[in-house]
Amino acid sequence: MEKQNRRTFVASAVALGTSAAASAMPTMTEKNKKQVVHHVFFWLKNRDSKEDLNKLIEGLKKLEKIETIKKMHIGVPASTEQRPVVDSSYSVSELMFFDDVAGQDVYQVHPIHKKFVEECSHLWEKVVVYDSIDV
Repeated sequence: MEKQNRRTFVASAVALGTSAAASAMPTMTEKNKKQVVHHVFFWLKNRDSKEDLNKLIEGLKKLEKIETIKKMHIGVPASTEQRPVVDSSYSVSELMFFDDVAGQDVYQVHPIHKKFVEECSHLWEKVVVYDSIDV
């Protein structure tokens, strides 16, 4: 009887472990999706205006409500060592992560994004966008 219980226990443990591992693995659709990173740099027209800077940051924070944005970071140039490869000439940057290109496409035409552009575009003189996708 003891051997049967041990066998039953081991078989159950193996089945449970296999099931847990299988559920943790991405499905075929998830494996085919490639995360998109959307990094935008803004240069303010009035670089010395704290009011314009705050308006732009406030506008950017509203974008976080867009459901396809999985993670977002808003920042200003850091006081790191100045080296030839570091460009800290911008005023504000936003960094967004999307599950895939379709999620980034939704963001581009989303009413919240369109309203942000409408309300804040007068604040900047230049915008540069870098989009990248997982390799």
